[in-house]
Amino acid sequence: MESNSTAYGASLAGAGFDLIKFIKQPQTIIRFLSWVFSIVVFATITAEGYMNSNVGSQVKCVFNDNEGACHYGAGIGVIAFLACFAFLLADALLPSMSNAQERKYIVMADLGFSAVWTFLWFVCFCLMADQWSKTHDSKAIHKDAVHAVITFSFFSIGSWGALTYFALIRFRQGVKDVTQNYADPPVDPTSVYPETYTPTTFPSFQNNGQEIFQQPPISPNPDPSGQSSYKPTDY
Repeated sequence: MESNSTAYGASLAGAGFDLIKFIKQPQTIIRFLSWVFSIVVFATITAEGYMNSNVGSQVKCVFNDNEGACHYGAGIGVIAFLACFAFLLADALLPSMSNAQERKYIVMADLGFSAVWTFLWFVCFCLMADQWSKTHDSKAIHKDAVHAVITFSFFSIGSWGALTYFALIRFRQGVKDVTQNYADPPVDPTSVYPETYTPTTFPSFQNNGQEIFQQPPISPNPDPSGQSSYKPTDY
């Protein structure tokens, strides 16, 4: 069977888009929160994550002057922002997809990306917290901005972990629906070949201890003339 109408998160494949139902879905709410968290992180780092250096006109990262920490946090936030928007759009279009295979690919992409970004947000939180604890000269730094980056990085771990959980549930449910609703294709009545082959059976011969075939006794060849004796012709 090529597709199933309820597999991989589609209640009715080919149905119209229900905005109210879509907004009330837990997965939509959590994805929107993840989208907001990513904006806070990368926007705060971009606006308040750098300060002027004491030497020259160069700027330095407020997290222990570690440029890699600022680049990592901003990069993770920007990619998460774009991914949330893309998956929100995919969730909205999912009910209108009639092909279960296409829905399966979307759910698998959501599951894989959410799991990876849960781990990357964990790394981001640990990196930011560690670098901030090592920062000594913090007089000119906006501490509220630093705390916002660390806090919302931590919140992102939970939100993306929840998205991973919901994607896993939807993937397992899709596999279960496809397995339960699978059916063999119908037999084509116009086919010249039968679907099943029944071998021809033959009667079995059993030997009960007696010979079935007996050779007839040897008898002399009868006289072709029909007489009991044969006399040669006199010349």
